[in-house]
Amino acid sequence: MSGILVIEDESGLRGVLSRLIEAAGYPVTAVGTGHEGLRLALAHDFELLVLDLNLPDLAGGDLLRAARAAKPALRVLVLSSVTSVSTRVQVLEEGAADFVLKPFVAAELLARIRLRIKDDSVAKAADQTRLPVGADAYLDLQRQELTFGSHRIPLSQREFGLLTHLVHRRGKICTREELLADVWGIGFDPGTNVVDVYVRRLRAKLAADSIETIRNVGYRLAAG
Repeated sequence: MSGILVIEDESGLRGVLSRLIEAAGYPVTAVGTGHEGLRLALAHDFELLVLDLNLPDLAGGDLLRAARAAKPALRVLVLSSVTSVSTRVQVLEEGAADFVLKPFVAAELLARIRLRIKDDSVAKAADQTRLPVGADAYLDLQRQELTFGSHRIPLSQREFGLLTHLVHRRGKICTREELLADVWGIGFDPGTNVVDVYVRRLRAKLAADSIETIRNVGYRLAAG
């Protein structure tokens, strides 16, 4: 089974989401409980899961963690009225691909859905494709890992997303705001140091001078 799984307990909104997504050309399965949503997410291969955090029977955060633990490649777009910045950052750090705040603008939501499905399609189509990162270092897009000759180093989803972004913009400065938006799906700077944390993790796996710090601006992957 492909398409999009919507987990939303409010029946009216669930219907709106189903019609909106179907009109955009995507098959939709919509359910109103967390337990049923988790069962379907684990039983089938959906391109994207659209998840409400406030569910009557199972916390959305718990569902996110359980689904991602079983299927690390599953992409989850959280759609919630929770305005707490800490909650939004937390679910993104726990593996959500994006966060859209309710009430949402239909055009923006569809744009975010298309972007996440496109990202997934690109990753699936990139079998055996490697991007050069540095001296004898390559980014394996299919396996989502670094390779140094025959040596392989696994990357977390967020490390992979960050390094892919830097590689595609090699030699150019990437601001923290740009990285938060494109890698974490956060359209503003919430004051978190998450970008710096993940840059340090990547530096530990690459040559120490591979990622340059541009003081008070952001980072840049060395031109090589």
